Amino acid sequence: MRTSLLRALSSWLEQNLSRQVPATGLGIFRIGYGLVALQEIVFLYYFRHLIFDQTPYLDPGPALIPLFLTVWAIAALGLTVGLHTRLCALINYLFWVVFTNFTPMWRDFDGGFDQLMISSGLLLVFLPSWRALSLDNLRLKLNRSPLNRRYQPPRTVSVLAYRLPLLISLGLLYFDSAIHKLFAPHWRNGMGAWLPSSHPYYISAIDMSWLLEREWLEQAIGYTIIVFQFLFPVLFWHRRFRVPFLILGALLHGGITLSFNIYPFGLGMLIHYALLVPFGWWRRIGQSLRLDRPRLKVYYDGRCPLCWRTVLALEHFDVRRGVVFLDLQTHAAGETGLAGLGEAELLKDLYAVDAQGRRYFGLDTYLQILESLGYPKPLAWLLRLPGIYPLAGRIYRRIADNRQRLACDAGCLPEPRRAFFLQEAWEAWLGSPRRRALRLAKALVALSLLQLNSTFHYGLLYRLGLADGLGPLQAASNLLVSVSHAFLGITPHALYLDDHFKGYELIFAITYLDREGNERWLPFVNEEGRLIAPNWGRVHSMWANIAVTPKLEERRLAKFLEKVTAFYGTRLGLDLNDARFFLKAKSIRMPADWEPKLRHFNLAQPWRNFGEIVWRHGLMHLSLKETPVSRLKYSDPWPAGAR
Repeated sequence: MRTSLLRALSSWLEQNLSRQVPATGLGIFRIGYGLVALQEIVFLYYFRHLIFDQTPYLDPGPALIPLFLTVWAIAALGLTVGLHTRLCALINYLFWVVFTNFTPMWRDFDGGFDQLMISSGLLLVFLPSWRALSLDNLRLKLNRSPLNRRYQPPRTVSVLAYRLPLLISLGLLYFDSAIHKLFAPHWRNGMGAWLPSSHPYYISAIDMSWLLEREWLEQAIGYTIIVFQFLFPVLFWHRRFRVPFLILGALLHGGITLSFNIYPFGLGMLIHYALLVPFGWWRRIGQSLRLDRPRLKVYYDGRCPLCWRTVLALEHFDVRRGVVFLDLQTHAAGETGLAGLGEAELLKDLYAVDAQGRRYFGLDTYLQILESLGYPKPLAWLLRLPGIYPLAGRIYRRIADNRQRLACDAGCLPEPRRAFFLQEAWEAWLGSPRRRALRLAKALVALSLLQLNSTFHYGLLYRLGLADGLGPLQAASNLLVSVSHAFLGITPHALYLDDHFKGYELIFAITYLDREGNERWLPFVNEEGRLIAPNWGRVHSMWANIAVTPKLEERRLAKFLEKVTAFYGTRLGLDLNDARFFLKAKSIRMPADWEPKLRHFNLAQPWRNFGEIVWRHGLMHLSLKETPVSRLKYSDPWPAGAR
């Protein structure tokens, strides 16, 4: 039976491997993923002392962290623009695994979406996302286009390039998360979206009271989310459900991005919906961008390889089809717009004629090209500024006058290169479509078993209190979850459930004394109790999910108070040899059932002095005026890293 199921799956995969669809959506997904990764790396660089230093600025972390983050950012940028796409995707995946599993990020600064980015990042290593909206396409055109003959790289991909990421990165995540939600009272009451939206630590500056004050609407949203997550992996394959799922998913994750301060999670999920957009929509968008007729005719020297490569590059970026390039030797004689110019004069410069018959040459031709392309218009305006225009003209003149000597020979057109030996080995290993489908089927079965282990163990047995009776199987299951969590992004998705909010009735903020002795709020948690920008994402997770929890532990609270006060104290110019901070506390409510105006109630509660933080000679001393509400030690029910 197992063999027959594998054969059936392999046969289905083989059929879909041969079904080709436009690659545009996959290219949009790659760009979105790269931008989310890039902003996260910038975030890590900004907070590198808070995250990676033992004590920010006082006890530095590894000296190579900035260099590694820079290399990672270059890879993410290369992935975004599609330059050496597979290599950049591999580097990005490796850095994401290393940083989230082998640095302080793995426990204290969980981003909430790291496993999603690891899973999708690994898929991007194998997906042909470079076939749309990439510089790799331009590289292929430049390397494989003989003089005046255009090579067109493939623009289609297998439909599985869309379906498998949706299944693995979204479908399995949704299904696992929905099972966990069934064990949370506030989700069963329909308040799953309402409760986090009423906690000051989790909300953004956007006031969503108009939505939170409608109990029936909040219940409808909560139950819709659960049903949506159960149905998505089963029904997104069917054409009639794709647009409804696209709309619901975009609303869900767009709402998370705007209303919560965990915007990277919302954006990371949202970009995957580019893969669910109907293919016809991308075609219509592309057609709507194109002009009815070109706005500019550009004439180039058809015998100059450098000119030919320039034409190929400009055509690659001309998404509007606003410029048409014509071989000067073929078209100039009959072109009235260039009448009166001899061949020697025409070959000296790049000439253009617009729709009104106006003639341009030299640098002005390039400025007209930039304007005709549309989106580079600001660059054309910049080049026209006084002082810049004469300088740009001299640079152009030097290149144009020396192109015959410098570049106008066969060396401008490199011979087509052989495929890299690793690429050849990879293609040989994949083999025929049937063999490729069989290997893919085996990989999907393995992933399904790993996901089943995670969901069954922590989504059912753990929630039912039966996990402890597994004996050696529990240890083996924990090991599998730890491995799949670290390298594949398969992990329990038990986010913001009952065990997270139950008893979460005390929150903290920090003030400090400035040099004049005035008490001011640290730019971290404001007077309402909200975490202000840029302390979102990982920093929010550190404070709201690790330092301050329903089960407070003085040791862990002190650890993160030391990090936050050292980081912001140094950035504010305070002397940590003699500085004073005050720990403020206020009570809030986190009920499982709906209550009117709970968001306003929690934000309006008064603060009280809970403790004092004193820095003397680079050491922090914490004294609390109150005992934490719970003496229970901090405990983590998940295996290492699998929270």
